[in-house]
Amino acid sequence: MPVDTGFPAPDFEAESTKGKIKLSSLRGKRVVLYFYPKAFTPGCSRETQRFSEMYEKFRELNAEVIGVSADKLPTQEKFAQKYNVSFPLVADPELNIIRAYGVLCESGKSASRVTFIIDENGVIKAVIKGLKKPEEHADKALNLLTAF
Repeated sequence: MPVDTGFPAPDFEAESTKGKIKLSSLRGKRVVLYFYPKAFTPGCSRETQRFSEMYEKFRELNAEVIGVSADKLPTQEKFAQKYNVSFPLVADPELNIIRAYGVLCESGKSASRVTFIIDENGVIKAVIKGLKKPEEHADKALNLLTAF
């Protein structure tokens, strides 16, 4: 089944910087699920900082933000601490979630930069990719959430 607008978001359960997280347990809330290539790289740092700066605005729109990368949990924890991230950053070193969403990069070792907007029923409402600046993902996601 394709992972695109109008399709159910693949469920997952994984370790995160906020403990074990299961996507389907967030039904009733909207979810901004963003995939990024690698913690501590300049683009991923700017993107995560922007999501962190805007987190309360997402919460006001009944949305939870979740970041996912192939980094291991200790790396995600250091990344979250450095940038004061209040939302979960998921460790996916086995690439299970990354593959389920079809966002494995060409090297096959990390995620591509893609953001999914998931509605209260677990259906993908929008897919954001191909933006020039990584931090624009947060702004675009917020704009899309206010539109529906």
